[in-house]
Amino acid sequence: MQHSNILNSQKSLKYLIVYQSFGEIMRVAAAVFLLNVGLILCVEIPVGYNRTSSFTDPTERNANAGCSIKLKPTDCDEGGFCGYQVNLPPLTLKLPKETKLLEKTVKVVKSLTATVNKMKKRWLEGHQKKPTNHDQAIANIKFRKDDKKIMALEKKVKALTTSLQYARNQINWLQSRLEEMNADTVLHYIKKELSSINNTVNTLNNKCYTTCAAEGPPAAIQAMPQDCSDLYNRGIQKSGIYELAYCPNNTFPVYCEMESLKGGWTVLQSRKDGSVDFNRTWADYKNGFGNLSTEFWLGNDKIHFLTKSRKMILRIEIEDWEGVRQYAEYNQFSVADEKHQYRLTIAGYSGTAGDAMHYSKNYNHDQKYFTTKDKDNDMYTSGNCGAYYSSGWWFDACMSANLNGKYYKKIYKGVRNGIFWGTWYKIQSETLNGYRHPLKTVRMLIRPKEIVP
Repeated sequence: MQHSNILNSQKSLKYLIVYQSFGEIMRVAAAVFLLNVGLILCVEIPVGYNRTSSFTDPTERNANAGCSIKLKPTDCDEGGFCGYQVNLPPLTLKLPKETKLLEKTVKVVKSLTATVNKMKKRWLEGHQKKPTNHDQAIANIKFRKDDKKIMALEKKVKALTTSLQYARNQINWLQSRLEEMNADTVLHYIKKELSSINNTVNTLNNKCYTTCAAEGPPAAIQAMPQDCSDLYNRGIQKSGIYELAYCPNNTFPVYCEMESLKGGWTVLQSRKDGSVDFNRTWADYKNGFGNLSTEFWLGNDKIHFLTKSRKMILRIEIEDWEGVRQYAEYNQFSVADEKHQYRLTIAGYSGTAGDAMHYSKNYNHDQKYFTTKDKDNDMYTSGNCGAYYSSGWWFDACMSANLNGKYYKKIYKGVRNGIFWGTWYKIQSETLNGYRHPLKTVRMLIRPKEIVP
């Protein structure tokens, strides 16, 4: 009968509470089951209740009459453990005293779980941070000491990187400029700048340099003419060979042209019959060679002496075998000393023969050094222009003028190693028929620029 009431009142307990004789264990299981399945328990706890008293007030019982299942504490034993009583209408079931111990155990487990979770969290946090051993600690200390040095090096690297980037930008800019300029334009620009610099050097050199004593030449030397224009101004107006002052305490002979040209011109070079070989050495051109009455080269040292302290005009006179005569004048002419390879300065063209000394940007004899067959100072990197063209001259790479070339009395073929003036009127016909047009006579003469004939 009792079992039937249980089944009728609460079907959820039909598999757990079968026999009351299962005893205390089954009742504990039933209580835990009821808690787990979520049944509503109404705990009857009267005012003033303690673990040593029992519930007997029917008034309080009625207060909880709305609960289908009631749970209330029962008598406590000597150990302080109190049991519970579950009322399942119409059944009243007593739970063992160990239920209270189970409650405490649950609380302890929850507390331990929280503690374990905290410890686990701390362990995970610590595990993520790699422990630093003794060697690592020392390394860290050393790193901190070197940290400033590292920062300084990083600053230098940054500065160098900036400089490198600036240099790259400059290189790119220069490269773009070079792409815009062809080789001829660059060479012309360099030659122009070099000419300007050399003109300045020559001007200073002419003002400051002298081979004479600082106090000047003796009175006897001072009385002697400095060039042919001095003789002309003294009334000597006949062409011929005269002595000029040459320090220290010396003189040298020159040929003075006084008749065909007014003002007194000093002849530096003469070609008229081919009697003198002009394919000579550096020393020959330095000191001079030939016959002043026919063919000669006055000498680079003497030409430098005559042009170093006075502004000179150069006149070039040319005649061909057909009797055509032309001339070219330059109002600036000077030759440097041997230390500077007898560098030529020539400018200010006028005349009828054309400006062969400044033929083009690739053939320009201005500011060029003197070259002979045994001393190569020309601009031609693949050989010696003096040896190739059989003369001594201010070669470029190689020439558009060469007044010291081989003397030919008739037209010739092959290397243009004869007396040559690149702007001569017959040059185009040479290109057509392949024959070189020879020149019969050539003279180079100078006179001070301030002389007015």
